[in-house]
Amino acid sequence: MESRFVQANGVTIHLLDYGGEGEPLVLMHGLTANGHSFDGLARHGLTRRLHVYALDLRGRGLSDKPQTGYGMADHARDLIGVLDALGLERALIGGHSFGGLVTIYAAAVYPERVSKMVIMDSGLMHPQVRELIKPSLERLGKALPSWEAYLGAMKAAPYYHDGFWDPDLENYYRADVETLADGSVRSRCRPDAILEAADMGLGEDWHSLMRRADQPAVLIYAPEGVGPGDTAPVIPKEKALETAAMLSRCRAVSATGNHLTMLFGRHAPNTVRLIEEFVFG
Repeated sequence: MESRFVQANGVTIHLLDYGGEGEPLVLMHGLTANGHSFDGLARHGLTRRLHVYALDLRGRGLSDKPQTGYGMADHARDLIGVLDALGLERALIGGHSFGGLVTIYAAAVYPERVSKMVIMDSGLMHPQVRELIKPSLERLGKALPSWEAYLGAMKAAPYYHDGFWDPDLENYYRADVETLADGSVRSRCRPDAILEAADMGLGEDWHSLMRRADQPAVLIYAPEGVGPGDTAPVIPKEKALETAAMLSRCRAVSATGNHLTMLFGRHAPNTVRLIEEFVFG
């Protein structure tokens, strides 16, 4: 994996180039995440037949963090700028959660640049989605005394009940934080940027955008809840099917795991398989 920086839409975007043979697949992560969200998929074979790239969206990871400009249009223009920097006229575009929404938006607004869409656990969300993603939002802006303390808090998050953990998850969280002068750590994400992105994303006319995004697509949804017991999934099956029906050439398929674990560990090979089946038929 190669770490690169490219200029796109007036900002510097950090890009992970996982390599691989075949058609390029450009991936975008969730609302508070970073490009290392896809380390597990790459490790478990996504680069066998695809050349995989992943972005740190603006305001996250090692990409620039402007004071404002976190709407869907801003993120989509960044994506197009990255495609230009990579010399890609057209590519497979995919995303997890918030990144899936950016994928749909870009496909609707820049149809000539998007050949197919890989949408992972994104779409018409559970009505209490803000509450469901609260564990991810709570870590933003908070400093913890050490990397070890931060990692322990992440391992205890409700996403990872039943002892689920994976080295790629640890690498993802390592990329999430910066170390301060006193040795404490905090997330690289700017909380105000995340809130702006969430509010502006919720304000889009997704029904209209989805009708315009007519590229072939797969919506891979996670069936498990984001905590123990009867916690609801972020994208319930009925919402996945409803979203797929609004996208004229989309099929919804079930992954294994929950909103985050679908990308890592024992669940990653199944998600890779579903992507390959869609791309290569």
